Amino acid sequence: MTASQAGESPAPAQGASINRCDNQKRIVISGMGAVSAAGMGAGALWRAARDGLTQVRELRTERPYDGRIRIAAQVPQYQASDHIESSLLPFCDPFTQNAIIAADEAVAQAGYGRDDIGGSRTAVIIGSGIGGMTTIDNGLCRYYAEGIRPDPLSVPRLIPSAAPATLGMRYRCLGPTFAIGSACSSASQSIGLGLQMIRVGLADRALVGGSESCVINGTMRAWEALRVMTPDFCRPFSTGRNGMSLGEGAAVFVLETLESALARGHRPLCELVGYGTTSDAKDPVRPDVVGASSAMALALEDAGLSPQDIDYINAHGTATHANDITESEAILRVFGDDYGRRVPVSSTKPVHGHALGAGGGLELTITINALREQVAPPTINFLEADPRCPIDAVPNVARPLKIDVAMSNSFAFGGINAVLIVRALGDGA
Repeated sequence: MTASQAGESPAPAQGASINRCDNQKRIVISGMGAVSAAGMGAGALWRAARDGLTQVRELRTERPYDGRIRIAAQVPQYQASDHIESSLLPFCDPFTQNAIIAADEAVAQAGYGRDDIGGSRTAVIIGSGIGGMTTIDNGLCRYYAEGIRPDPLSVPRLIPSAAPATLGMRYRCLGPTFAIGSACSSASQSIGLGLQMIRVGLADRALVGGSESCVINGTMRAWEALRVMTPDFCRPFSTGRNGMSLGEGAAVFVLETLESALARGHRPLCELVGYGTTSDAKDPVRPDVVGASSAMALALEDAGLSPQDIDYINAHGTATHANDITESEAILRVFGDDYGRRVPVSSTKPVHGHALGAGGGLELTITINALREQVAPPTINFLEADPRCPIDAVPNVARPLKIDVAMSNSFAFGGINAVLIVRALGDGA
């Protein structure tokens, strides 16, 4: 029996949020960009998610691979020099390359030029669960297997702060610049922290999001050892689910006040109204219903909204046994036994894979487009409802839906939870 079935309210929220009522600044997302297994651009990712077109394919590796899991949602190969100047490329691991391409799209969509978004009041916060894993793997292979020292630029490439530092230099952002490393909640936490920094006056604008590029031999074998990877189909909330598919990519957003965007004649994509973050503080890998539900409750409190105000939830939805059950219980705990079973919930991870530190960013781009196009994307590969996951998982086919407010969940290893809420801008905004 869930807490809501027993007539209980969620446990007191033990996490971080800033109630919007305490500060009347309205923070908007003016632009977004993405690199994913669907290719370049947030639009390509949205079309794949909306149309239920999986981007999980046969694994591609540079070195011979002997693992059992041979599928992943990898970014299609691209010529980095087509997007990034040759003087900068030697410093860029693929995770930084992805972040640059996504950021350039976001900045352009926000209506900024490369030379006018920066300054001392612009912050850069980029999350990554691992950082420069390709550089790490190549360096170790060169040293141990080939007896060659690692590349001299290995350290500047592999550090997680390489992505935000490089973006800061690219746009001359002189404000607070740092990386967030909180596993699968990294991107969502970076977005939430950017929201808070603008609210309290530490910055006027922020480039936020996440980036990951780690679908390589060593990482695949490490995840395989955890026994959370499916060899065939990722099926969140469905019977027959047997694990996740690893993914990669990047998503970057431009945050600023609504007043600032309108003053320069720009119509933002949506308003970012709520953020909640908590820690389970219980187990390195097993999720906890109290931590997840508290993060959702905090985000609602931060936005000044009730559960019934949420029209759509983009779930963390990894298709692992424990996560899907726990997330379903957390939704019922916060939204109640009636509305919790009716609010449309979908996981888009079967489309773009579980992109770890970039996952929350990719999923927020999908959530924003769902809001803008009034369509709930489907949870594909769905067989039939699992009675232990009594939610409306929007199975297999997208659903036209009136969406004014949407929630995006990220629940990470280590019990680090982050939840974001976005709202459509009214005609008068």
